[in-house]
Amino acid sequence: MLKSHEHEVAIFAMDYPLNFQTEWQKYFPSNMSKIKALVRPFGTKEVKEKFIQLLEDFKPDIVHLNNIHTQLSPIIGEIAAAKGIKVIWTIHDYKLLCPRYDCLRNNKTLCELCFTGDKSNCKKNKCIKGSIIGSLIGYYEATIWNRQRLEKNTNTFICPSSFMAGKMIQGKFDPQKVKTLCNFIDINKCKIDSFSKKNYCCYVGRLSNEKGIKTLIHAMNQLPYKLIVIGTGPLEEELKSIAKNNIEFVGFKKWNEIKELVSQARFSIIPSECYENNPLSVIESLCLGTPILGAHIGGIPELIIPKVSGLTFESKNSENLQKKITEMFQMNFNYKEIAENSQKQFSAEKYYHNLMNIYNA
Repeated sequence: MLKSHEHEVAIFAMDYPLNFQTEWQKYFPSNMSKIKALVRPFGTKEVKEKFIQLLEDFKPDIVHLNNIHTQLSPIIGEIAAAKGIKVIWTIHDYKLLCPRYDCLRNNKTLCELCFTGDKSNCKKNKCIKGSIIGSLIGYYEATIWNRQRLEKNTNTFICPSSFMAGKMIQGKFDPQKVKTLCNFIDINKCKIDSFSKKNYCCYVGRLSNEKGIKTLIHAMNQLPYKLIVIGTGPLEEELKSIAKNNIEFVGFKKWNEIKELVSQARFSIIPSECYENNPLSVIESLCLGTPILGAHIGGIPELIIPKVSGLTFESKNSENLQKKITEMFQMNFNYKEIAENSQKQFSAEKYYHNLMNIYNA
């Protein structure tokens, strides 16, 4: 997107066999190993040296961070700030507030114990993969890269949802440094010729507890409507064993297949039971003209205009979900209008304009 607007862009990432080929690959720190996973979160010599070399060769005006923990570490933001380079950081998860990224304890209970700054709960509850070693690393990482240190080296934190921005401020991050900018997608991939619908709803995503898929299956088992489930995950076999005949599991699908299934659905269901940030599955569905029935949690409600582009329901509440599914099948939506409005709202051009306002500020 930036290159299409004639900006010069360099990439810094971990070297990995599945990376796209790039002229910047010579600067990439090596792929992770078990040993590197223990030390790299704290900033290793290799990462420092290669990033400094890139900065000296490229001389950027801005360093824009994305997912940098573990493989690269926040040391790169600190290095850039020390050189007087402006640092922007787009926050894609809750890592700056929660050492295990997702604000879940035991993979299912919403938890904000670490928001206050004391990250010791991470090691007490063995939050990271149930492992004391992993949780100790997460604890020390969060302690070393604490809020004060991160905030000192970052000019602006971009949050894709107002919900996440609110959580950052709840975690004592400077409100003046926290901005909200919704994700964008390539809207060209969502162009379709017809807005005719078939008589089913769909779910797209990982089949795991935090996504609320089990609650959705229980709700659909009580209803006469058809549900198509797209995706795989650890709950797949369990869900298949309890699902009734009105539920079809189609497994992993590539975009063109997802596009066809979602665009022809009456609506998509996002039954999450975790703090979703700004889910692309919602944005993609809306850009295809397919309304959303979303759990009222995290950033999901911000993307839905009630009775215009969908409805929300109480997260984890199977009875309320059943009621809202029935409502959605009975409602009439202007699918073409949903697609047109959403493609304007979530376009790269709109994102670029808003991002440049942040850069220029």
